[in-house]
Amino acid sequence: MTNLKLGITLAGVVGLGSMAPAIAADDTRIALIPGGPHPYFAAWADAGADAARDFGLAGAEYEVPQKWELATQNQLAESLLSQGYNGFLIFPGDPVGAVSTAEELTGYDAQVIAGGGCYKDPSPAAFCLGTDTGNSAYLGTKELLAAMPDGEKRIAHFTGFLVDPNTQLRIDAVNRAAEEEGATVVQTIADIDAPEPAEEKINAYLAAHAEEVDGIITTAWVPAVVATKALAKMGGDRIHMVGIDHDEVVLEAIRDGSIDGTMLQNPYGQGYIGAYAIDKLRSGCVVKADAPFASNALTDRFIDSGTAYVDRDSVDGYLDAMRAETDRILADFDETYLDCS
Repeated sequence: MTNLKLGITLAGVVGLGSMAPAIAADDTRIALIPGGPHPYFAAWADAGADAARDFGLAGAEYEVPQKWELATQNQLAESLLSQGYNGFLIFPGDPVGAVSTAEELTGYDAQVIAGGGCYKDPSPAAFCLGTDTGNSAYLGTKELLAAMPDGEKRIAHFTGFLVDPNTQLRIDAVNRAAEEEGATVVQTIADIDAPEPAEEKINAYLAAHAEEVDGIITTAWVPAVVATKALAKMGGDRIHMVGIDHDEVVLEAIRDGSIDGTMLQNPYGQGYIGAYAIDKLRSGCVVKADAPFASNALTDRFIDSGTAYVDRDSVDGYLDAMRAETDRILADFDETYLDCS
C-alpha cells in the first residue's frame, strides 16, 4: 500500500479560513466523551481546545468517564447535559445500549455525533466519524504478512475489549487477510486493552508459545505496547510485528527495527472535525439527504477518519500523516455532507 508522506499543514492552522462557518453558534458547548479512560482518546482534548479556538465555540471539553462501564458513561452525559452542554461527540460504550441516552440528549435539542466507534442503527446520531477498523486491521495484517519471509506464516492476534464494537470487526478482518494469503491465525487474544490483562496474557502466551508464532498483529493500543516490549525482552528478529496507533514505545521500536510498522488512526481528526460538524449543525446546517456515507456493520452513516501505515522509512512523519487525513476530510466537508442553505 502507499504510505502517506510529509508536507501537509496542521489542521486548524492553515487554510481553514475558507471553511469557517458563515454563522457560528457561539453558544456551542461540546463534550467529547470516550467510553472510559484510554490513551487513544487523549488527542480529543487537544482537538477540542483547538476547535473551540478556531471556530469560536463557547467550549469543547474532553470529559472522561471514571471507568469503562456504560452506566457510568450515560450518567456523565446526562450530567453534562444538565450543565448546559449542547453538543456531544461520544464513543458509544455499547453500540445498542448507548442509543437510548443519545435519544435523550437529542430530545433536549443537543447534537450528537458518534466518534471512534458507532451506534447501531437506528440512532439519532448525525453520523459516525471513526476509523474503518476492519480495513485498518486487514491492511495491517497484509503489511505484516508481506514483511515475513516465504514459508509457513503463523500469526497471533492481540486485540481490544469485546464490548468495543470495533473488536469483532478487527478479528474478522485479520482472519480474512490471513486466509487470503494462506497464513494461519494460531491465536486470537481479546479483551486485553488495559495494562494488567495485556501484560498477563501476552507475556504468558509468548512464554509458552513463541516458537509457534512467526508474526504478531495487534489491533488495540495497549496490546501493541505490551507486545512490543515483550519482543524487545525476547530479543532476536524472527518474529515480525505490526502494531496500531502512535505510542512512543511502538514508534521507537519501528525506528530501531524491532517491529515492522504500525497502523495509524486519527483521533485528533475525529475530535476536531466532530466539533466542527456539531457547531455547523447547531448553526442551522443539516446533513445532506444524499451524503455519500459509507456503511459498516453498525451504521449506514459512516465517515472514515483515516488510516495510514507507517514503517521505518516513514515513521518520523507520522504526525503529518494524521494531519493530512484531517485536512483531506475538512477540505470539502461542507460540500460533501452538509446543506447550509
